[in-house]
Amino acid sequence: MRYLFGWILISVYLFACSPNNVEQNAALANLLEAEKVTGSIGIFHNLSGDFVLSNKNWFRDSTANPGSSFDIIQSLIGIETGRLKDDSSSLAGISLDQAFKGDSVVFFKALANTIGRDTMQKWLDTLGYARRYDTPRIAQLDQFWLNNSLSITADEQLGIVKRLYFDQLPFQRRTHSIVSDMMLLVDSADFKLAYKLSETRNADSTRVLWLQGWKEIRQHPHFFVIQLRSKEEGVDLKAAAKRILDKVLADFLP
Repeated sequence: MRYLFGWILISVYLFACSPNNVEQNAALANLLEAEKVTGSIGIFHNLSGDFVLSNKNWFRDSTANPGSSFDIIQSLIGIETGRLKDDSSSLAGISLDQAFKGDSVVFFKALANTIGRDTMQKWLDTLGYARRYDTPRIAQLDQFWLNNSLSITADEQLGIVKRLYFDQLPFQRRTHSIVSDMMLLVDSADFKLAYKLSETRNADSTRVLWLQGWKEIRQHPHFFVIQLRSKEEGVDLKAAAKRILDKVLADFLP
């Protein structure tokens, strides 16, 4: 029951907060303007329970195609259902770890077909994934997370990584651990940094980038999500997201 209750909270995560613990910060919005992109930046300090947001309405209400950020969810489902044993399991000649870190569409299309439509739909329904405005229904099994069949908010994305970190999704602890470890990029004596970076497109061809994860300092996590959007093909969204993340880590986290 705690798992189900925990996941339901994702979709109402911000709404449950009092105005006193939500700060709309102009400096965060300026980071987007400096990169000439639109989007949203959200930070949640778990210890204090405070949100710092570039734009509260965008964070809560604006949805975008998840693209390969859905690899987090699909990896959890694949491991939990036994389609994958661990991060070394291979499909199409690629291991899960390689596919996760390299955004391998070939691997995750093969995994979706291995999981199957009914099982995948059951897990989407159980998780309440991308439910801000509608209940997603799988049309084309091998690419529904890429073709705008799903639409998710930054609020929901932040909730996902928070519950992943705390083992609060409806999966076994081992499943959480394998996926969390694949997201871990820095593991030093001073801090741990974990995130997933992915780029996709909305139905109107707007380019979208997601970066979501956490920084752990002395066993205290701080969660963040960055959503960038641009219609300009020449803008390097991944580079922009990493520059923004560097600023967030330096100026907004301990």
